Amino acid sequence: MPILQVVAEIMATPKVIVGMSGGVDSSVTALLLKRQGLQVEGLFMKNWDEDDGTAYCTAAQDHADARAVCAKLDIPLREVSFSEAYWDEIFEGFLDGLDNGLTPNPDVLCNRVIKFGHFSAAARKMGADKVATGHYARLSDAKGSPQLRKALDTGKDQSYFLHMVHRDEFRHAMFPLGEIEKPDVRCIAKAHGLEVAEKRDSTGLCFIGERPFRDFLRTYLPARPGPIKSADGRTLGRHMGLSFYTIGQRRGLGIGGVRGGEEKPWYVAGKDLNANALIVSQNEADLYAPALVASGMNWLCEPPKASFTCAAKIRYRQAEQACQVTPVDLGRDTWRIEFERPQRAITPGQYAALYNGERCLGGGMILRSLDA
Repeated sequence: MPILQVVAEIMATPKVIVGMSGGVDSSVTALLLKRQGLQVEGLFMKNWDEDDGTAYCTAAQDHADARAVCAKLDIPLREVSFSEAYWDEIFEGFLDGLDNGLTPNPDVLCNRVIKFGHFSAAARKMGADKVATGHYARLSDAKGSPQLRKALDTGKDQSYFLHMVHRDEFRHAMFPLGEIEKPDVRCIAKAHGLEVAEKRDSTGLCFIGERPFRDFLRTYLPARPGPIKSADGRTLGRHMGLSFYTIGQRRGLGIGGVRGGEEKPWYVAGKDLNANALIVSQNEADLYAPALVASGMNWLCEPPKASFTCAAKIRYRQAEQACQVTPVDLGRDTWRIEFERPQRAITPGQYAALYNGERCLGGGMILRSLDA
């Protein structure tokens, strides 16, 4: 074949940049795209600079695993650091949210700001036609507009973590694992001799890993101990700082049994920022609320102007819950989400993702729960 024809065919083949994490999901993503005959290149993201030398930091090993996989697949691998952007645009906000009584979800923002923000922009500068990741989600096209849908493997579906990504970013995205069950992904990796076939999935917040959450936070947030109080105002003990607790939490409160009280577990029911008090209750019904207010909505559909019904989930592993969504103040982008059934531990700082069947409609950050 003449060299000019070879070059022309290569130039005509779509180029896909795969976000390589060193795990089995991104590795199989690259493998599947390579087998489709696409031009595939890997890009390893470094989003966290502070390596404390402990076993909790796996960045070096992850990079080595990504290099090994790319060598096996005969695709180039480059590395890019977004650690400064991650610190400025995600981590500082995470700390500020914790300091103000919230329980932020930086992994949702990481997808929006880093993976489908800085990363996709870098990939396009490298000449990418598409950007691919190992997320378990699906994309469909309706009249030229991308729609985010849940993955075939509902147990691994990650559309919740993608619901805050700007809609236009999905025009350039690919999620090859959306149609595959997780056990089959590992089988594919094993069948093709990828050493990461049995590698454990990463858990915990992306920059904390599996290290103890409180130990990590003590490095960045000052301890502000205060009283632990019951809903009726009794002081039951001392907390180490409101930032270290979340709504619905049962373990780690350190108050045990209370003289004259029932032998029932205590739960975090609220935070009184003005009094620096952690509010706890033995009545689990105190953790339930029928509605919430969300803001900063990201619509993956035509932005609504009036009330509508759909389903929502307020945490990753939760099943979707039937609800009605009503604008409170469109100018301030605040919405009321009222559920058919009261929901447990609605947590300010987390996200409410909205669904219509398999389609993700978008969502927003939870500001507060509502009693009615």
